[in-house]
Amino acid sequence: MAVDGSATWPAREHGELTAGEREILRVLGRSQDLDSVGDEILVSIGAAIIEGRLQPGDDLNSVELARRFHSSRTPVREALAVLEREGLVEIVARKRPRVRRLGIEEVRDIYELRGELYGLVSRRIVEHCTDTQLEELAAVQARLEEAAAAGDLDRYFWHNVEFRNTEARLAANDIVRGVLDSVGIRTLQLRHLSLSLPGRLDTSLADHRRLMQAYADREAELAAALTRSIVRRGLAAVERSGWTGFPD
Repeated sequence: MAVDGSATWPAREHGELTAGEREILRVLGRSQDLDSVGDEILVSIGAAIIEGRLQPGDDLNSVELARRFHSSRTPVREALAVLEREGLVEIVARKRPRVRRLGIEEVRDIYELRGELYGLVSRRIVEHCTDTQLEELAAVQARLEEAAAAGDLDRYFWHNVEFRNTEARLAANDIVRGVLDSVGIRTLQLRHLSLSLPGRLDTSLADHRRLMQAYADREAELAAALTRSIVRRGLAAVERSGWTGFPD
Protein backbone atom coordinates (compact mmCIF):
# COMPACT_ATOMS: atom_id res chain seq x y z
CA MET A 1 0.00 0.00 0.00
CA ALA A 2 1.29 3.44 -0.89
CA VAL A 3 1.60 5.55 2.23
CA ASP A 4 0.69 8.74 0.42
CA GLY A 5 -2.56 7.49 -1.15
CA SER A 6 -5.70 9.58 -0.72
CA ALA A 7 -7.53 6.64 0.88
CA THR A 8 -4.82 6.38 3.53
CA TRP A 9 -4.85 10.08 4.43
CA PRO A 10 -8.45 11.39 4.34
CA ALA A 11 -8.87 15.14 4.32
CA ARG A 12 -9.31 16.74 7.76
CA GLU A 13 -12.37 18.98 7.61
CA HIS A 14 -11.91 22.49 8.98
CA GLY A 15 -8.77 21.36 10.81
CA GLU A 16 -10.81 19.09 13.11
CA LEU A 17 -9.22 16.00 14.63
CA THR A 18 -10.77 12.62 13.99
CA ALA A 19 -11.79 10.40 16.91
CA GLY A 20 -8.72 8.23 16.32
CA GLU A 21 -6.39 11.20 16.34
CA ARG A 22 -7.90 12.51 19.59
CA GLU A 23 -7.48 9.10 21.23
CA ILE A 24 -3.81 8.91 20.29
CA LEU A 25 -3.16 12.37 21.71
CA ARG A 26 -5.06 11.47 24.89
CA VAL A 27 -3.04 8.31 25.51
CA LEU A 28 0.21 10.18 24.86
CA GLY A 29 -0.84 12.99 27.22
CA ARG A 30 -0.51 15.61 24.50
CA SER A 31 -2.55 18.70 23.72
CA GLN A 32 -5.64 18.17 21.59
CA ASP A 33 -4.35 21.00 19.43
CA LEU A 34 -1.91 20.00 16.73
CA ASP A 35 1.02 22.19 17.77
CA SER A 36 3.48 20.97 15.14
CA VAL A 37 3.77 19.12 11.87
CA GLY A 38 5.33 16.30 13.88
CA ASP A 39 2.13 15.89 15.87
CA GLU A 40 0.10 15.92 12.67
CA ILE A 41 2.28 13.17 11.20
CA LEU A 42 2.10 11.20 14.44
CA VAL A 43 -1.70 11.18 14.72
CA SER A 44 -2.30 10.71 11.00
CA ILE A 45 -0.14 7.59 10.79
CA GLY A 46 -1.42 6.26 14.10
CA ALA A 47 -5.08 6.65 13.11
CA ALA A 48 -4.44 5.07 9.70
CA ILE A 49 -2.97 2.00 11.43
CA ILE A 50 -5.79 1.74 13.97
CA GLU A 51 -8.54 2.06 11.36
CA GLY A 52 -6.89 -0.47 9.05
CA ARG A 53 -5.95 1.92 6.27
CA LEU A 54 -2.37 0.89 6.89
CA GLN A 55 -1.90 -2.85 7.34
CA PRO A 56 0.69 -4.89 9.27
CA GLY A 57 3.91 -5.03 7.26
CA ASP A 58 3.19 -1.91 5.19
CA ASP A 59 6.31 0.16 4.58
CA LEU A 60 6.46 3.68 5.99
CA ASN A 61 8.70 5.53 3.58
CA SER A 62 10.05 8.60 5.38
CA VAL A 63 10.80 10.39 2.09
CA GLU A 64 7.24 9.93 0.83
CA LEU A 65 5.79 10.85 4.21
CA ALA A 66 7.88 14.03 4.35
CA ARG A 67 6.61 14.95 0.89
CA ARG A 68 3.00 14.19 1.85
CA PHE A 69 3.13 16.36 4.98
CA HIS A 70 5.34 19.08 3.46
CA SER A 71 8.04 18.61 6.09
CA SER A 72 11.63 17.54 6.45
CA ARG A 73 12.40 13.92 7.37
CA THR A 74 13.23 14.83 10.99
CA PRO A 75 9.63 15.18 12.26
CA VAL A 76 8.72 12.03 10.33
CA ARG A 77 11.46 10.07 12.10
CA GLU A 78 10.42 11.52 15.47
CA ALA A 79 6.77 10.59 14.90
CA LEU A 80 7.69 7.05 13.86
CA ALA A 81 9.89 6.68 16.96
CA VAL A 82 6.92 7.58 19.20
CA LEU A 83 4.69 5.10 17.38
CA GLU A 84 7.37 2.45 17.80
CA ARG A 85 7.33 2.99 21.58
CA GLU A 86 3.54 2.58 21.52
CA GLY A 87 3.83 -0.73 19.68
CA LEU A 88 2.32 0.38 16.36
CA VAL A 89 5.48 0.69 14.25
CA GLU A 90 8.57 -1.48 13.85
CA ILE A 91 11.94 0.11 13.13
CA VAL A 92 14.81 -2.20 12.16
CA ALA A 93 18.33 -1.11 11.24
CA ARG A 94 18.96 -0.73 7.50
CA LYS A 95 15.31 -1.34 6.67
CA ARG A 96 12.35 0.94 6.15
CA PRO A 97 10.07 1.42 9.15
CA ARG A 98 6.87 -0.56 8.79
CA VAL A 99 3.56 -1.14 10.51
CA ARG A 100 4.22 -3.62 13.30
CA ARG A 101 2.90 -7.15 13.03
CA LEU A 102 1.28 -8.17 16.30
CA GLY A 103 1.46 -11.97 16.57
CA ILE A 104 -1.59 -13.94 17.71
CA GLU A 105 0.07 -15.18 20.92
CA GLU A 106 0.91 -11.62 21.93
CA VAL A 107 -2.66 -10.64 21.08
CA ARG A 108 -4.01 -13.39 23.36
CA ASP A 109 -1.75 -12.30 26.22
CA ILE A 110 -2.85 -8.66 25.90
CA TYR A 111 -6.53 -9.56 25.72
CA GLU A 112 -6.18 -11.73 28.82
CA LEU A 113 -4.68 -8.80 30.69
CA ARG A 114 -7.36 -6.40 29.42
CA GLY A 115 -10.12 -8.79 30.44
CA GLU A 116 -8.88 -9.06 34.01
CA LEU A 117 -8.24 -5.34 34.38
CA TYR A 118 -11.60 -4.31 32.93
CA GLY A 119 -13.24 -6.86 35.23
CA LEU A 120 -11.65 -4.98 38.13
CA VAL A 121 -12.82 -1.69 36.62
CA SER A 122 -16.42 -2.94 36.41
CA ARG A 123 -16.34 -4.13 40.01
CA ARG A 124 -15.05 -0.76 41.21
CA ILE A 125 -17.73 1.08 39.23
CA VAL A 126 -20.50 -0.87 40.98
CA GLU A 127 -18.91 -0.44 44.40
CA HIS A 128 -17.90 3.23 44.20
CA CYS A 129 -19.80 5.15 41.51
CA THR A 130 -22.82 7.31 42.24
CA ASP A 131 -26.00 7.25 40.17
CA THR A 132 -24.90 10.54 38.62
CA GLN A 133 -21.62 8.99 37.51
CA LEU A 134 -23.45 6.02 36.02
CA GLU A 135 -25.46 8.50 33.97
CA GLU A 136 -22.20 9.41 32.21
CA LEU A 137 -21.92 5.83 31.00
CA ALA A 138 -25.60 5.80 30.07
CA ALA A 139 -25.00 8.84 27.86
CA VAL A 140 -22.20 7.02 26.02
CA GLN A 141 -24.43 3.95 25.71
CA ALA A 142 -27.04 6.14 24.04
CA ARG A 143 -24.45 7.23 21.49
CA LEU A 144 -23.60 3.55 20.88
CA GLU A 145 -27.28 2.85 20.24
CA GLU A 146 -27.52 5.72 17.75
CA ALA A 147 -24.42 4.65 15.84
CA ALA A 148 -25.63 1.04 15.69
CA ALA A 149 -29.05 2.14 14.44
CA ALA A 150 -27.33 4.12 11.69
CA GLY A 151 -25.08 1.17 10.80
CA ASP A 152 -22.06 3.44 11.26
CA LEU A 153 -19.26 1.05 12.22
CA ASP A 154 -16.52 3.63 12.68
CA ARG A 155 -18.70 5.86 14.85
CA TYR A 156 -19.82 2.86 16.89
CA PHE A 157 -16.21 1.76 17.35
CA TRP A 158 -15.02 5.11 18.66
CA HIS A 159 -18.00 5.41 21.00
CA ASN A 160 -17.09 1.90 22.19
CA VAL A 161 -13.58 3.19 22.94
CA GLU A 162 -15.16 6.20 24.69
CA PHE A 163 -17.26 3.81 26.81
CA ARG A 164 -14.19 1.91 28.00
CA ASN A 165 -12.27 5.12 28.64
CA THR A 166 -15.16 6.50 30.69
CA GLU A 167 -15.29 3.28 32.72
CA ALA A 168 -11.56 3.47 33.43
CA ARG A 169 -11.86 7.09 34.55
CA LEU A 170 -14.86 6.44 36.80
CA ALA A 171 -13.12 3.47 38.42
CA ALA A 172 -10.66 6.01 39.91
CA ASN A 173 -7.59 3.78 39.86
CA ASP A 174 -4.87 5.66 38.05
CA ILE A 175 -2.47 2.70 37.96
CA VAL A 176 -5.01 0.42 36.29
CA ARG A 177 -6.01 3.19 33.92
CA GLY A 178 -2.37 3.77 32.94
CA VAL A 179 -1.77 0.09 32.24
CA LEU A 180 -4.92 -0.12 30.14
CA ASP A 181 -3.78 2.89 28.11
CA SER A 182 -0.30 1.42 27.63
CA VAL A 183 -1.59 -1.86 26.16
CA GLY A 184 -4.82 -0.52 24.71
CA ILE A 185 -3.47 1.60 21.88
CA ARG A 186 -1.76 -1.34 20.22
CA THR A 187 -4.99 -3.37 20.22
CA LEU A 188 -7.23 -0.67 18.77
CA GLN A 189 -6.67 -1.96 15.24
CA LEU A 190 -7.72 -5.44 16.38
CA ARG A 191 -10.77 -4.12 18.22
CA HIS A 192 -11.80 -2.28 15.05
CA LEU A 193 -11.29 -5.46 13.03
CA SER A 194 -13.35 -7.58 15.41
CA LEU A 195 -16.32 -5.20 15.32
CA SER A 196 -16.26 -5.15 11.51
CA LEU A 197 -17.02 -8.87 11.25
CA PRO A 198 -20.59 -9.97 10.37
CA GLY A 199 -22.97 -9.83 13.33
CA ARG A 200 -20.43 -8.43 15.75
CA LEU A 201 -21.91 -4.97 16.08
CA ASP A 202 -25.29 -6.34 17.18
CA THR A 203 -23.63 -8.75 19.63
CA SER A 204 -21.50 -5.96 21.07
CA LEU A 205 -24.51 -3.70 21.54
CA ALA A 206 -26.48 -6.44 23.33
CA ASP A 207 -23.48 -7.13 25.59
CA HIS A 208 -23.24 -3.46 26.54
CA ARG A 209 -26.95 -3.34 27.34
CA ARG A 210 -26.55 -6.26 29.74
CA LEU A 211 -23.52 -4.62 31.32
CA MET A 212 -25.39 -1.36 31.85
CA GLN A 213 -28.22 -3.30 33.51
CA ALA A 214 -25.72 -4.97 35.86
CA TYR A 215 -24.36 -1.53 36.77
CA ALA A 216 -27.87 -0.22 37.40
CA ASP A 217 -28.68 -3.27 39.57
CA ARG A 218 -25.39 -2.86 41.47
CA GLU A 219 -24.33 -6.42 40.66
CA ALA A 220 -20.53 -6.19 40.98
CA GLU A 221 -19.61 -9.80 40.19
CA LEU A 222 -22.06 -10.01 37.30
CA ALA A 223 -20.71 -6.77 35.83
CA ALA A 224 -17.12 -8.05 36.12
CA ALA A 225 -18.07 -11.37 34.50
CA LEU A 226 -19.90 -9.62 31.66
CA THR A 227 -16.94 -7.36 31.00
CA ARG A 228 -14.52 -10.28 30.87
CA SER A 229 -16.92 -12.02 28.50
CA ILE A 230 -17.07 -8.96 26.23
CA VAL A 231 -13.27 -8.90 25.97
CA ARG A 232 -13.14 -12.66 25.31
CA ARG A 233 -15.74 -12.27 22.55
CA GLY A 234 -13.53 -9.65 20.93
CA LEU A 235 -10.54 -11.98 21.03
CA ALA A 236 -12.59 -14.86 19.62
CA ALA A 237 -13.66 -12.63 16.72
CA VAL A 238 -10.03 -11.75 15.99
CA GLU A 239 -9.12 -15.44 16.02
CA ARG A 240 -12.03 -16.29 13.68
CA SER A 241 -10.86 -13.58 11.29
CA GLY A 242 -7.69 -15.62 10.70
CA TRP A 243 -5.46 -12.87 12.11
CA THR A 244 -1.80 -13.87 12.06
CA GLY A 245 -0.18 -10.46 12.11
CA PHE A 246 0.81 -10.96 8.48
CA PRO A 247 -0.96 -9.73 5.34
CA ASP A 248 -2.78 -12.30 3.17
